[in-house]
Amino acid sequence: MAMTLFGIASCDTCRKARRWLEANGFDYRYHDLRLDGVPVTALRAWVRRAGWETILNRRSATWRRIPDVDRNVNGPDDAVGLMREFPTIIKRPILSAGKELLVGFDADTYAETLSGSTK
Repeated sequence: MAMTLFGIASCDTCRKARRWLEANGFDYRYHDLRLDGVPVTALRAWVRRAGWETILNRRSATWRRIPDVDRNVNGPDDAVGLMREFPTIIKRPILSAGKELLVGFDADTYAETLSGSTK
């Protein structure tokens, strides 16, 4: 199964996910949201599958720096637009593994979800 881990190199949680995948023998492609950009088709698919409230990280330092007027998100289209403009407000990492989409990193969830996957 083709896996892509979307994240940001400076994110500790993304580094933990990468180390976990490597330690457990999973092949994956890494996509840096800051350097490689945000694929709009993937972003829309994540929002459709997990909900924009899950994908939009309102705890990030970037979110706090965005002017209040721009933080008025009234639905998925607003959220997608804002996340395209500010990729560091995307909750990360996001692991796309076939039919599975994991948002954030939890070792137990990764192990349970990927246990039947081909490494």
